[in-house]
Amino acid sequence: MFETVAYAAEAGQAAAQPSWMLQMFPLVVLFAVFYFFLIRPQQKKQKALQNMLNNLKVGDKVVTNGGIHGDVAYVGDRVLHLKVAKDVKMVFSKGAIAGLQATEEENK
Repeated sequence: MFETVAYAAEAGQAAAQPSWMLQMFPLVVLFAVFYFFLIRPQQKKQKALQNMLNNLKVGDKVVTNGGIHGDVAYVGDRVLHLKVAKDVKMVFSKGAIAGLQATEEENK
């Protein structure tokens, strides 16, 4: 009895398969959302940081990734020297610089 019901279900109309383009549409939308909300802003932020590091000059006030604030005393290709106190200079790689210090006007 059950076998005839199963054969009858197979003999009925088969469901039409959607096209491959329609199946890929949600994946394309998901990739676009990830690109515009995650990947692209991160790339812009990284490019701005690299531009800031390339344009550092003596006298700029910077903050390291470790939170050390100082004035740039020397800028080399890969390293820079920060003056953190009177007669105290520390050597950092450029990759350790998080950004420029916020000025008093920006803090308000």
